[in-house]
Amino acid sequence: MAAFRYAYQKIVDLKSSEKTQAEWQLSSAIGVLQAEELSLSELRLKRAEWENKQHESSNEAVSLAELQLMQHYLEYLDSCIASKLTDVRQAERKVEYNRTNLADRMKDEKVWLKAKEHAKDRFRHVMQIKDQNELDEMATNRFKVSRSS
Repeated sequence: MAAFRYAYQKIVDLKSSEKTQAEWQLSSAIGVLQAEELSLSELRLKRAEWENKQHESSNEAVSLAELQLMQHYLEYLDSCIASKLTDVRQAERKVEYNRTNLADRMKDEKVWLKAKEHAKDRFRHVMQIKDQNELDEMATNRFKVSRSS
């Protein structure tokens, strides 16, 4: 029996490769998002610590210059947090884009795999018909030989 060879196997392989690449890109984007979220949470924690220090210092005898310095640092942390929020939103958009891309690649691969499976089924059917025809021919020849004897 002949072996099945799909004419478009290279396309199936390409679609599979594209899906794998999309999975890697999504994984990478999720890693970036997690790093950005961690950085944001660290900035928020640092801001809370400095806010507590400023509050504690206001109850103690601390110079006005030190309080102003703390306030300027808190404002700086606020700007860092705002910038980091922008980075987080951008990373979230990248993750969503990569999720959509992966879904599209998975659909493409599935379409081509289904086409391959249908082609394989047709091949099997044709081979079964050929085998059955050969068996029928053998049976006919045997019948002819047994009738002529």
